[in-house]
Amino acid sequence: MATATAPTTLPQANEPCWCGSGRKYKRCHKKLEGRVLPGDVSPMRSVPDHIARPPYADTGEYEPWDESRVKSPEIIEAMRHSGKVASTVLSEAGAMVAPGITTEEIDIFVHERFIELGAYPSTINYHGYPKACCTSVNEVICHGIPDSRVLLDGDICNIDVTGWTGGVHGDTNATFFVGDVDPESRQLVEVTEECMWHGIEAAKAGRPLSDIGRAIEDHAKQYKYGVVRAFVGHGIGEQFHTDVQVLHYYDSRASVIMRPGMTFTIEPMITLGTINYKIWDDDWTAVTSDGKRTAQFEHTLLVTDSEPEVLTGGEGAASPFAPWNR
Repeated sequence: MATATAPTTLPQANEPCWCGSGRKYKRCHKKLEGRVLPGDVSPMRSVPDHIARPPYADTGEYEPWDESRVKSPEIIEAMRHSGKVASTVLSEAGAMVAPGITTEEIDIFVHERFIELGAYPSTINYHGYPKACCTSVNEVICHGIPDSRVLLDGDICNIDVTGWTGGVHGDTNATFFVGDVDPESRQLVEVTEECMWHGIEAAKAGRPLSDIGRAIEDHAKQYKYGVVRAFVGHGIGEQFHTDVQVLHYYDSRASVIMRPGMTFTIEPMITLGTINYKIWDDDWTAVTSDGKRTAQFEHTLLVTDSEPEVLTGGEGAASPFAPWNR
């Protein structure tokens, strides 16, 4: 989406808006001051033919099937590899985050790095999504499309990557600081990471999925933060999303019992203000209705007979272990 760039000196409220719409500034772009605005989105990049492709890669059409919630040892081993690949790509992409870098540049790196590692970037053409990752800045909750917007000092930027290799997906994300970030935003990011790990530690065989949402929500409430309800964690394996839904808030109806061999993501989105959201005209980008900031962290995990195994964590990951174990 092409968008004009605001000038250094902005007009007065009753003057014509800088964008050329003919409307007064106060009726046009003034209400968007400080908000993330869409930039130019480049065409979808191709993936070389030698990279194995998921079923939707060429058509963008996804037909779900009844995949077992409990994975076979072979699938689990493949997911360990795909998880490690995704973790590597996320950590390296996060190292790029700095003032002056565009989210498009991050996406190009993610695209090329997945290919170098023999993986297909799962998001490309998934229901038509055009890029190799999602980049969600400041008030963008999730599904931000990488574009020409430059990251600014003080921003926070979530990068969400998923790779398909060995017939399975590995999915992970983290929120990174862009330069000198204010204390309020810094605390939001740190608490969001803690929320994810509280949720992970609640993933116990024999317990309902609602334990995960309870653990996340209880921690977020201590800081009076909001927990987004519209977007949830999901089962994952041979399919990008399976029928397991992992709520990040407590709901007694989330009564599915966790069993060894189940694989799913935990990916809380935590807000400074409202949990209500709007979707941009691109039909993907979700932003907080009040424009206040939001952060997210995500891991893919395996339920075991004891502690959960974090398939996208460990040494070298953007969020390797729970902060209290580091």
